[in-house]
Amino acid sequence: MRSTALGSSVPENSIRFLGHDTHEHDEPHLIYVVTGAAVVTVDGVEIPLRTHEAVWLQPHVPHAVRIREGGMVLGPMLEDGVVPGPRVRVLGVVPALVDVMTTSLVASPTTSEQVLPFRRAIGRVLDSISRPRFPVVYPEHPAARRLARDALRTSLALDELALRHRMSARQVQRIFVAETGWPFSRWRVRARLNSAVSHLVGGGDVTTAARLSGFATRAGLLKALSRETGLAADELARDARSVLVTA
Repeated sequence: MRSTALGSSVPENSIRFLGHDTHEHDEPHLIYVVTGAAVVTVDGVEIPLRTHEAVWLQPHVPHAVRIREGGMVLGPMLEDGVVPGPRVRVLGVVPALVDVMTTSLVASPTTSEQVLPFRRAIGRVLDSISRPRFPVVYPEHPAARRLARDALRTSLALDELALRHRMSARQVQRIFVAETGWPFSRWRVRARLNSAVSHLVGGGDVTTAARLSGFATRAGLLKALSRETGLAADELARDARSVLVTA
């Protein structure tokens, strides 16, 4: 018998082993994989998570969680001000977050007074990795704004994204240049790099940062990061965290 089968012994906590159907919360929310793997579904998009990876959600984002056999997931609510920039923020393995979550498991706080220090510690970790390296703004045009969010969750080309949102690629380009200051492709790269840099500064590796932020390959991420920062790609490959922190 798998040890996770014991999760049913405490019915009120069995959701951590079984997952749940679509629902939402009034507070910002973190879905953290303690062990095993899980799939979080938001807006019909499946987000696979491995051990110690997480998804950070704004309030009122409908989501479902499917936990693979043997997996365990925690879902702490966060303080009101601890919200990600986008509605959904995928996090890689952030060592500082792993440390806080592991400590909370061992300490097992139960009262609101006991939970509060852990909630604040999670907030401090998330704040430290959420400051954007490359300033980007979302377009004000409603359809273009929806397309921009979609562009960070999928690898679809501009033509396909434009068709999905009932726009033309030319129209999208015009709106992005006028309202964000960047052509669509450059905007997308910079927005993705913000996610990648947050993962790297948090202690994650380059390969995982590339996967989580939408780059097809590790080399593609390093090339884009080198181009935007002026830092040498080989230095970033050797120790991206140290280079980015000190640059």
